[in-house]
Amino acid sequence: MAQDNSSQVTEFILLGLSDTRELQLLFFTFFLLAYAMVLLGNLLIIVTVWTDPKLSSPMYFLLCNLSFIDICYTSITAPRVLVALLSGHKAIAFEGCMAQLFFLHFVGSSEMFLLTVMAFDRYTAICRPLHYTAIMAHRACWALVAACWAGGFIHSIVQTVLMLQLPFCGPNTIHSYFCDVPPVIRLACADTTRTEWLMASNSGLISLGCFLVLVASYALILAKVRAHVSQGNWKALSTCASHVMAITLLFTPCIFTYLRPAGTLPTSKYVSIIYTILSPMMNPLIYTLRSSEVKESMWRLWKSCRT
Repeated sequence: MAQDNSSQVTEFILLGLSDTRELQLLFFTFFLLAYAMVLLGNLLIIVTVWTDPKLSSPMYFLLCNLSFIDICYTSITAPRVLVALLSGHKAIAFEGCMAQLFFLHFVGSSEMFLLTVMAFDRYTAICRPLHYTAIMAHRACWALVAACWAGGFIHSIVQTVLMLQLPFCGPNTIHSYFCDVPPVIRLACADTTRTEWLMASNSGLISLGCFLVLVASYALILAKVRAHVSQGNWKALSTCASHVMAITLLFTPCIFTYLRPAGTLPTSKYVSIIYTILSPMMNPLIYTLRSSEVKESMWRLWKSCRT
């Protein structure tokens, strides 16, 4: 790894998803509709949870935080992509690229940690119901959420520091629609083998570790439900199944992208759409809108707004 921290590159060129004008308009429509759904769906959830005292349980507190994270996560990439597709301006300053990379990993890893906390919440509610109130107390929930953000910050600052230590003095064309570690690190004018392994150990192991913990927690819930069959437990089973779908949608492309050095296999920029756009768009449907309590609260909110 080079010791020279200076960089001759002042900006990068994001090639985006396609050079064909018709496809650019198609992608613009898709990103616009998806971003609008992320904003409206998650904002509706936040307003509903905060205005209805009946949704004061730890589960809804964590879901509210997940909605906030999804809004932040999608807003890091989607607005710039929309502007680039509409105007054709594909350049991003070096500092802006590093900032986008930092906040992408900061918010993204915080979401992974939060999903792990949410799985622990469900495990405690189903497998240890008598101790649920004591374990998931109000102060404990705030502490867990703060720990998620702190863990995301530490992870992201490590990634960014490793990137800033690399010299960028030659090509500046990024084969993606946003700045991320795999496409940017390929442009460094140095041997990046050691840095790639460090970053793969950082991002990849976090993605894989959180995924394994989530799968293990839902497996324990499944075992508990099968041992005590009832209507309520089968409802919990259905909820857990949808949650497993959501985490698979998020973690599988992340593990594929980050759990290996950047130069070993090409990373498809279309795979990135899954965890930057599709996953935040599906989270409101999978985690919250399937709940009858939330739908009833939204209906009461709608009637109160009309009166």
